[in-house]
Amino acid sequence: QVQLVESGGGLVQAGGSLRLRCAASRHTFSSATMGWFRQPSGKEREFVSAITWGWSGLGTYYADSVEGRFAIEIDNTKQTVFLQMDDLKPEDTADYYCALSRRAYYEGRLYSSAQFYDYWGQGTQVTVSS
Repeated sequence: QVQLVESGGGLVQAGGSLRLRCAASRHTFSSATMGWFRQPSGKEREFVSAITWGWSGLGTYYADSVEGRFAIEIDNTKQTVFLQMDDLKPEDTADYYCALSRRAYYEGRLYSSAQFYDYWGQGTQVTVSS
């Protein structure tokens, strides 16, 4: 059973940075997608970013709201994914979740839909003060 564990959340002032980490254990997928979603208090879960690997190489995707401020990367073993979050804003405050899909996505926007992910972490809280 694949397990995902997030870390790196915390409290930061607006304009600051945080680096989230998601460690995936027991997966040997040669092609897959790891994504980050977030859920502000009282709101629905939303897509943040994803990274996919497979037959067409590496692909990265971002929500419009974080494009240019966040960067996703993955280590060479494909077991750990990072989300570098810069220039944080109060509206970035949320619980952040890591997810893993056993499929690679290179077309359409399936990577942004939570229903296509097979495994989820427990989440890490990010609070940005103004």
